[in-house]
This record gives sequence, C-alpha cells and structure tokens, in this order.
Amino acid sequence: MHVSGGVETLTVTDVEPGARVVVRDDADRPVVTLVADASGNAFVSFLPGEHAVLDSPERVLECLVSGHPVPPGRYRVTAEGHPPVDVTVLGLGDHPDPTILDQRFDAGFGYLRVRDGVTLSAMVRFPPEELYGPPPWPTVVDYSGYTPSDPDTPQAATMLANLLGFAVVGVNMRGTGCSGGVFDLFSPAQAADGHDVVEIVARQPWVLHHHVGMVGLSYPGISQLYVAATAPPSLAAITPLSVIDDPWRQQWPGGVYNSGFTRAWVAARDQETRAGGQSWDRRRIDEGDDIARANQAIRSQNLDFEQFGRAMEHYRSVLDSRRAAALIDRIDVPVYLTGAWQDEQTGSRFAGMLEGFTRSPEQRFHLFNGHHPDGFSPMVVARWFEFLSFHVARRVPRIHEMVRLFAPAQFETVFGFAPELEADRFDHHGDDVDAALAEYRSEPRVRVLFENGAGHEVPGATAHRFEQTTSSFPPPDLGTRRWYPSADGRLADEPAAEAGWVHYVDDPESGAQAYSMELLSDLNRFTLPQVPIEWTRFAPEHRVRFDSAPMDEPLLVAGSGHVDLWLRPGSDDTAVQATLTELRPDGWEQRVQCGWHRLGHSVELPTTDPHAVDYTFTAEDRVTLHVGEWVRRRIPIHPVTHLFRPGSRLRLQLSTPGRDHPFWCFEPPVVPGAAHDVGTGGEHATVLVLPVWSEVPEHPADLPPPGSLRGQPCRPIEDE
Repeated sequence: MHVSGGVETLTVTDVEPGARVVVRDDADRPVVTLVADASGNAFVSFLPGEHAVLDSPERVLECLVSGHPVPPGRYRVTAEGHPPVDVTVLGLGDHPDPTILDQRFDAGFGYLRVRDGVTLSAMVRFPPEELYGPPPWPTVVDYSGYTPSDPDTPQAATMLANLLGFAVVGVNMRGTGCSGGVFDLFSPAQAADGHDVVEIVARQPWVLHHHVGMVGLSYPGISQLYVAATAPPSLAAITPLSVIDDPWRQQWPGGVYNSGFTRAWVAARDQETRAGGQSWDRRRIDEGDDIARANQAIRSQNLDFEQFGRAMEHYRSVLDSRRAAALIDRIDVPVYLTGAWQDEQTGSRFAGMLEGFTRSPEQRFHLFNGHHPDGFSPMVVARWFEFLSFHVARRVPRIHEMVRLFAPAQFETVFGFAPELEADRFDHHGDDVDAALAEYRSEPRVRVLFENGAGHEVPGATAHRFEQTTSSFPPPDLGTRRWYPSADGRLADEPAAEAGWVHYVDDPESGAQAYSMELLSDLNRFTLPQVPIEWTRFAPEHRVRFDSAPMDEPLLVAGSGHVDLWLRPGSDDTAVQATLTELRPDGWEQRVQCGWHRLGHSVELPTTDPHAVDYTFTAEDRVTLHVGEWVRRRIPIHPVTHLFRPGSRLRLQLSTPGRDHPFWCFEPPVVPGAAHDVGTGGEHATVLVLPVWSEVPEHPADLPPPGSLRGQPCRPIEDE
C-alpha cells in the first residue's frame, strides 16, 4: 500500500480492489472509510461531517456536497493485509521542500515533480534565436487543464509569447494530459502545484532575471488568479484574460442551473481527464512514454464534476477556497486583465473583482463589448505585450519589425481581417526602461473601449470606435438613473401613485433557448467578424416589457445595475430574467445586457457598490415564496458599458430566464400556466436602477452599423 498526502488531499494506491481503507486522525478517530476501486486506488479531498463509508458513487457525491476539505495534519491509514501508514496532509500555505525546486530541464517535452511527488507534463518552447538572440530570455508559464504541454499543438498564448520574444513553459494540471495526480477543478492542490511550477521554472539558467510571468485566456487565465494568490516569490506578473469570479456562480447564475455552456464545459473536463481522454496523451503512451502511462493509473479516481456541480445547489463557505473573488486580495504582483461585457462563455461578473486586487502594486484593465477570445485580438494584444515587457522582461516594449511585417496576415487567418499592430508607444525613450515605465505608470489603469466591431471597414472585426480611461471600475462619482415601469408599458421618470401591475406567464421552453448554441462545437468562430445567431423572441404572454422615451442627450451606462422588483408570484418558486436592449431610431433593437435571480434566495451580500447586487445563495437564506403575496427582490443586471445616443430608447424586459444569451441555457423552476404580477405603482412600484457615467467621451455622432457590435446582436424592433 502506498499512501501520499497532498494539499488537502490523500491518495492511496496499490491495495486490493474493493479493500476498505480506513483513515484516522491524529487522535486515532476514524474520519472516513474509503473503498478501493478496480485499480486498487482510493482518493479523498472532502471528509464527511462524521465517519462514513464511501462505498458507492452516491455516498461519495453526498460527501462532496455536504462535507468539508481534508484538514492539514497527521493521519494514519490502514487496510487489511497492509501495515498502517502514517501520512501528513499539507495545507496550501505549507512550502515545498527547497530541494524539489532544483530540477533542470531544457527545450522540449518533459516532467516536473511538485511537492507531493506528483509529476506534471511540461513543454518548453524557446523564442526564435534569429530574432531575439541567445538566452537568457524573459519567460512565462501557460498552466491549465487544456493541452499546454502537448508538443504538437501550442496554445494561443504560447504562440503569441514565443513570437514576441518570450520563452514559454506549458504545464498540464494534475489529472490532465500526461500529468499524474487526481484532477480536482480549481482546487487548492492545483494552486499549490502552480506555485511549485513557477518556482521550478524561475530557477532555470535560461530564464531572464529568474522571475517569470503567467499567460493565458479563459481556463489558463483563471488558473493564474489561484496560483498568484499563493504568492510564489519568483512570480513577476500575471495576465488573466476572460476570467470568472466564482465557479459556483458560473454553474448557478442567480441560483439557476446553467445547463448550457457551463454544463458542457464541465462535462468536457470530465471527458478529457479520463485516461487517454485528450488523444495526444494516448498517442504518447502508445509511443512508449512510461511516465505518462503510469500517471494515467490514478485517473480512475477523477471526480465527476458535472454531477458534483449539479448537486451543489446552494453555496457553502467551504467553496471559498475555490472562489477567485475571495482570493484576489492575496495577489501581490502586477495584474493585466481584459474582459468582454457580453462574453458568451464566462459572462461579465469579472468586473466585480477589479477593485479587489488591493495588494497588487499595479494593474491594467482593458474592458470592452465583445466575445470571449477578444483579449488576444489586434485591438489590445500590443498592450498585453507592453505589460509583459515592463514587468517580466524589464525592457522598453518594442515589437520586432519582422513580427510587425507578418502580423496582418496572421490576423487575417484568425480574426478575419488584416490590421497592423499598434505602434510602439514608448519607443521615444530608447532603452531607458525607467523613464518608459514612469510614463506607463502615469496612465490611468482602466481603459474602456466602446463599440468594438464597428471600428474597421470590416463589420464585426475586433476594432473599437472610441475609448475612455478612468482610475477605477466602476468609475468614481457615478450617478444613478432610475426609471419606473408603468402599467402601460412605459419606463417613466416618476412612479405611478396608484397601485397597478402587469403579468407574464412562465415560458416552459425559454430555458433551453440560446441564440448561438450550434457553435458550441466551433468556439473559434467567435474570433471572426460575424457570428450566426437565432435570437428568438418571447411570446407576448411570456414577458413584460417597458420602453423609455427617446433620449434627449447621450446616456452612458457604466457598471452593474439592478431591477428593484416587486413581484406577486404565481408559484412558490420562480426565477426572473431582466434584459436591457437599445431601441435605435433606425428601427433596430440591440442587445445590451442581462441578469438573473431565483427569488427564493432572499439575503443579499454586503457591497460598497450601490448599484451592484449579489446574494449569499446559502440553503439557510433560501425561502419558499407564497403564491399571491408580494415579494421584493433586487434582480442584478451584470456589468456593462454602453452609450445610448439621442433618439434611442431603453427597453427593459422581464421574463423566465432564457433566449437572450448566446450560450447560457437554464433550468429554471417553471410551472406551466403560472402567472406572475409585476408591480407598477403605489407601494409596489418596481424600479430600474442604472449607473450613469457623466464623463461621456468624444464619440462619433452616428450609430454603429446594425449587427456590427461584437456580442450585441440586432433584430428589427417589435412594437405593440
């Protein structure tokens, strides 16, 4: 029997299949009994509240949903036919043995050993020496559960960083690719591994300054937040692009299960982390990689995260260690972050974290309307290079002339148009990096780009029309604008004095409707200028909507909003979707933003932003609605920036969740025929509350072409 203690994990191998493995704490009390699988493996990352035998998938799932992480400390493990084994479970703050950090490797494929003995597959790629000379080179790490260590298929961040002069080390998380260990999504063990990887890589002789950065968009972007929160001493900076704030809220937005993209993404992780699940790892095994073969043996203990996520209906405090927003105040290195308000995969809740990097000495945030991959688009990629040049290479940012020459052709291939790279902004400083960095640091840290998709002759290409900078987001000194839905379908400036209401009926089909679901198997399509959509409408009985009067002057919305809703429910459990659109004077309706909430969740989290709303989502704070009795809830509208021009109208639509998002589908509580009354006056007057930025930047007077804005589809206005 082999027993290994990891970070909040305990792994047992080499016992008889079906053997009962008893884990006792340091007081010799049994805390859990595991049953070895057909490969003789057992693994635990969550313990039950009191001793239990985890002898079925159902018992394991119950432990995951209601248990608690394995506390660090000493344990004794026993199994029939084996002598007892004493083992230490590590905590996230436990530092690795310094000797494990002195591993040497060079270009090509290999393995790194982290603190608990697990080996992670890694692929090292050096920049072209004909352009950037011999080592040492500035170096970055690309770390995720995708395929960063696949020798044949470099990730986007890896290719870009290599071309721009950085060495890149792509590392597969434990339980993925050719790496060993058990896959556990966004776990402390993954974060600890990332810490060790940074320290091991930084000690290589070819690493400039012996400090490294991290790169990546989406999964490898999100992973940077967890790794940086462990404060690796040799980490220079991170560049997380298109990230989330909380895995649970991605699976349960507003307390409603996301049966669209998030479910599909988690299911894909379950599939790809099976033995040989990524095809390239199977290929290496077939070609004789014995380490990869041995590492696959423990995959029988990988968890079913789709099932786990669906079962975890309520938020629990034990999930705080997997909630990025709860960890970012520990990050003490510079941060570069980009995000799109209409991100079809991850949404825009990331914006609620921007003021949470309180220990980071410097941040650069680039925010825009658009799609998930736009963080690597021609619109902003030069700013990404600037940041890495200053904080990792410690050089004046200067893109090589050969890269500039060939960039338009590469952009044409990936993004469907051929712009040139942004000019070097600090070249006038020569090689005086201190002077260049001083100018860089004098710039506002937040850059908001508007009307991405309408800034180039190719409609929908990743180019913006105008921009605004600010010291923070939400911007300081925001104003508040309120509109009051009325019974006649208007958004009025004052509430109606007399009580009134309008109603809608649950839409049983809306939850399964998203307008670009056919592209779920072709995510690369979202880099291109035009994305096919089928933006279906709610039947009149399944929604209520309210329109403002035409704007007299520009209105700039910036940040989170909410609907202060009074609802008289027709069922004891219901969820409400709030959708904002712009009714343009040229006859087109343009999507702006959505938000969702399941009204049984009754307790809000405290926030310093008066416009933002979030809930605890705990089981203790959930109530049953009373049919026919008024209830007040604030429905969040996720962060967004959008300029409404004179002549445009604002539309608010309330409905069952669904139809108004490209990938997110929902499983809302629906009772066919249940009618819900929305209060429109008197003591039950509903209010739409939006943050208004008074500093309207200079902008084109004309509307962007219909359908050109990335992430913001248009359709003909439907008026009653």
